[in-house]
Formats: sequence, C-alpha cells, structure tokens
Amino acid sequence: MNIRSLTRGDGVVIGAAVLLFIASLLDVASCDGSFCNAVDVPNAWGMSLGLGLGTYMAGVVGGALIVVARLLPQPRKVAGLDMAAIGAALTVAAAWALLWWTIDADGAGAGLILGLIAALILAAGAIATPLVPALQAALLPAPRPAAPQPYGGQPQGGYGYPGAQQPQPGQPYGGQPQQGQPFGGGQPQAPAPTPAPAGDFSPFWFAVPVPRPLFAEDGSPSPIAELAPGTWYLAVEQRGAALVAQTQDGRRGVLQDTSGIQRG
Repeated sequence: MNIRSLTRGDGVVIGAAVLLFIASLLDVASCDGSFCNAVDVPNAWGMSLGLGLGTYMAGVVGGALIVVARLLPQPRKVAGLDMAAIGAALTVAAAWALLWWTIDADGAGAGLILGLIAALILAAGAIATPLVPALQAALLPAPRPAAPQPYGGQPQGGYGYPGAQQPQPGQPYGGQPQQGQPFGGGQPQAPAPTPAPAGDFSPFWFAVPVPRPLFAEDGSPSPIAELAPGTWYLAVEQRGAALVAQTQDGRRGVLQDTSGIQRG
C-alpha cells in the first residue's frame, strides 16, 4: 500500500467518515423541560441497532472501502463489483437513510443533525472525487529532492529516489575494468558513457501527481504498470508529448499523460 496515492477527495472521505462515527455517539433526539430529566435520550447505538450499525456504520464502512481501494496497487472486486463503487453506494445509502431519520424525528438531536451533515459530505466526496480534477490532486505532496539538479542532470546515490545513481545502459555492473587492461596496471578505467538519445533529451527523474498507467512500448492498449505518486521514476526517452519511463524493477513503458509531473 502506498499512502501517497491518496487524493484530496480521499481526505474529505476520511474526515467525513470520522465525523459520522462521532455523531453516532451523540444523542439522536432533543428534549425540553422536565421531560429531559425523566427520560434518557440515547445515542444511535442505544436507540436502534439498525440506526447505529445499519446506517451510521454503513457510511463509515463505505468510506473505508473507498480509501482501501485507493491504497491497493491493483483494483479489487467484491462479488464482481469494484470495491470503490460499493463504498460509494454505501455512503449514498447512509446519507439517504439519515435524511429521513432526521425528517421523521420529533426533535432531531445533535447525533442526527451532525450525522446527516457528515453523511452528505461523505457521499459528495465519494461521488465527486473521480469527476473533479481539484479533488484528484495528491493528498500528500511528493518529497522534494535533497539537492535540486539542473534539468537533465543525473542524481547521486541509490536507485528509486532523486539522488539515485542510475547505471547507464550497457555499463558493466560495478564499473569493472575494460577488456584488455593489464592486471594490476594502475586504476581501472571508467567505462565510456553511453551516447545520449537523439536530440537534446537527457534522462531525468520525475514523480506523477496521481496514479497513471504505463503502457507497453509496442503500442498495446493494456497497461503494464501503474505509476504511483510519491515514487520517483526515470524518464529515459521522449516521444512527442509522451515519455518512456523506467520503473524500479527495470520495466520500461510509455507514459502518455505527462501533465503536472514533478521533475527531480
């Protein structure tokens, strides 16, 4: 699971789900005068199991399914349905049920009013996140490089983050001496650098703002991997507006949507 794959919309869902759970612990009805002294107004759990478990917790569970579906590297399905779609349906059902509980109550208490507000925000966040670009931005920004490099400059260090030294294609592993060098004859010579690709392009590190598919270089429509926010990838070639990117496990593919990427 990659927590940096969460979006702003997921943050709205998480906050609303927590608020909905808190509302379930508050009184669901209000009272006046001497009636309040004689009657203990219960919360959702003390009044009805269907209200506490079937309504409030249905919204909380729906929000949890949406967030878990976002954290998983590959989409998961339950009974043939997408996990996030099931979560969104539960949030809408909870909001609809709480609306009628509030209308039907003879003096709605803080638990019902706050629960209805939280459920409406929860359902709105679940539905609007795939549709509103502002809610699709990363909740946690990608980490900045320790030392910014000029465009096209190669970082220093280990693979997988800015500052990582990426072996050049064709370079012998570990920088071994070239063939024909006399044994013990001075320092090993560094291998000749691989010529840069055609044009002025130089490899650089980048991160994506939201999860994006990586397609095969042969043009097949099925993605071979998904680039996740918060992880740095190496761009090794440019093809028009697209980039040929390399993942940490060495796979290469074409990133067709390069809008909003962060260069290291």
